[in-house]
Amino acid sequence: MSDQEAAAAAPETSPIADLIFVRVPYVVTGTLLLIAIAINFANVIARYFFLEALYWAEEVLIYMTLWGVILACATITYQGLHIKMDLFSTMLPSPYKEIVGGLTALLIICASVYVVIQSYQVVRLFWRSGEVSITAEIPLTIPHVAVPIAFGLMALAVVIRLRSYITGRFE
Repeated sequence: MSDQEAAAAAPETSPIADLIFVRVPYVVTGTLLLIAIAINFANVIARYFFLEALYWAEEVLIYMTLWGVILACATITYQGLHIKMDLFSTMLPSPYKEIVGGLTALLIICASVYVVIQSYQVVRLFWRSGEVSITAEIPLTIPHVAVPIAFGLMALAVVIRLRSYITGRFE
C-alpha cells in the first residue's frame, strides 16, 4: 500500500475537533492537577506547621478530580482509547465487523443520551433547591453538571468519529 493509499484509508480528524476534544481537555486537566497538588501541599503545610487544616480541601479535591475525569473520558472516547471488549469482534469477517462497530457506536450514543437526560433532572433539582456542599459551600450543581456534560461530549465524540467506530481504525 502506497503512502497516498494509506492516507486515504486513514480516518480524517478535524483540527477543530482535535482542539476541542484533545488539546483543551489536556491543558485543563493538567491545570486542575497542578492546582490540586498546590491545595494538597498547602493543606499539609497548614496541618503540620500551623496545626490548622484547610477544612474545605478534601471536598474541593474530590470535585476537581471529578471534573478531570470527566474531561478525560470525552478525550478517550474521541480517540477510541477506552476499554473495549473486542475479543470476538476483531476476528469477525468484514461486513460483520462493521455492523458490530456501528452497533457499538449506536449503543454508546443511546446510553450517553439516556444518562444526560437523567442527570439533567438531578442537576435541575439541585439548581432549584440551591443546595451547597457541606464544608466548601460549593453549589451542588457545579460537581453534578459534570455528568451530563461528560456523557454529552462522549456522544458527540462518537458522532464525530462515527466512521472510526464503524471501521475500528483510530489512526
